[in-house]
Amino acid sequence: MRDARPTTNPFSGPETRSLVPGLPSPGPVRTSAYTSVDVLPRFELWDRMKDRRVPITFEIEVTARCNNDCRHCYINLPADDLNARARELSPGEIEDIAREAASMGAMWCLLTGGEPLLREDFSEIYLRLKRLGLLVSVFTNACLVQMEHVELFQKYPPRDIEVTMYGATEATYERVTRRPGSFQAFVRGLDRLLSGGVKVRLKAMALRSNVHELQELARFCRARTRDYYRFDPLLHLRFDGDAVRNAEILAERLAPDEIVEVESADEERLGALKKGCDKFILTRSPCHEGSYLFLCGAGRGSFTVSYDGRFRLCSSLWHPDTVYDLRRGTLHDAWHHHVPRIRDLRSSRKELLERCGVCHVANLCLCCPAHAYLESGEMDMVVDYFCRVAHGRAKALGYQEG
Repeated sequence: MRDARPTTNPFSGPETRSLVPGLPSPGPVRTSAYTSVDVLPRFELWDRMKDRRVPITFEIEVTARCNNDCRHCYINLPADDLNARARELSPGEIEDIAREAASMGAMWCLLTGGEPLLREDFSEIYLRLKRLGLLVSVFTNACLVQMEHVELFQKYPPRDIEVTMYGATEATYERVTRRPGSFQAFVRGLDRLLSGGVKVRLKAMALRSNVHELQELARFCRARTRDYYRFDPLLHLRFDGDAVRNAEILAERLAPDEIVEVESADEERLGALKKGCDKFILTRSPCHEGSYLFLCGAGRGSFTVSYDGRFRLCSSLWHPDTVYDLRRGTLHDAWHHHVPRIRDLRSSRKELLERCGVCHVANLCLCCPAHAYLESGEMDMVVDYFCRVAHGRAKALGYQEG
């Protein structure tokens, strides 16, 4: 299971760890002409550390394999893929990466996939990270949750478990997963977690296959946990460029006006979006700041490691020139030498500079170098689909574009 990135503040939980003192400052961090740091929500620890480029959070895709075969997934490989399994990081390799990250200031780790629970050594991996003192979150589809997992989470509580739901009915759920019996397995797994008192956050993907059930999905999730519910309508294309799977993902994508419609129909979603936009959206004309590609937070306070040890600035960034093989190098080298080189990349593409570089609603848009590469094969291409979503959102929220 691999869906949206976590959106919660990892530092609001009861567990804390000390940061390593004396970390050097890399100097000021560039911001875009249309994204000013001083308008971002204030989390004191994050604010203090991000400008020093400390890797406070990281995620590890412990496997790309999954028990489901979801139509929209951009990473999943078959559960019995022996080649993928042979390339997976061992528990020791994962611990070594996490230990080095912790020594550099990391506090929070997300275990994701694929489906993490597909690994027979998941409990060992989880315990190794907990013993390092890290906050640990897990993304799962819950279909493989057994009582041994519940007991593990009860004894060594996670930061949270994020569970994705693909449909409110068996027919819809299994149309998405393409696995008979997966709906009942999901219900059993979720019930085990909730009955065991494990902190669960629920989410859904808004797809062509389940859009008619989104309201029922929301009711189902909110009836089971008041802590959290969100849905994500924006689908990534495959990281491996598989043309057949990409065609399936495109078939599941909602049109920009449909995305705006489903977001507008959910008062909680719309309210959260508007609250964020009130802080993010420009109320002034931007000044052009140059041609830096990475005006986002990639590689500033977090990073991602693939199941086979490839370091990435964020979970979506798969351009071959931006990955770093941790099996051949160190996390320290990746963070302090590789990342600055990538973040210094620039573009002279006229359309990017004249459209995105001066856009008043850029912070409503998910287009970035990572997504542009997945869509077009180039990191500095303008992706019209994301542009239309951003301007549709701005219009729905009543913002005037200058």
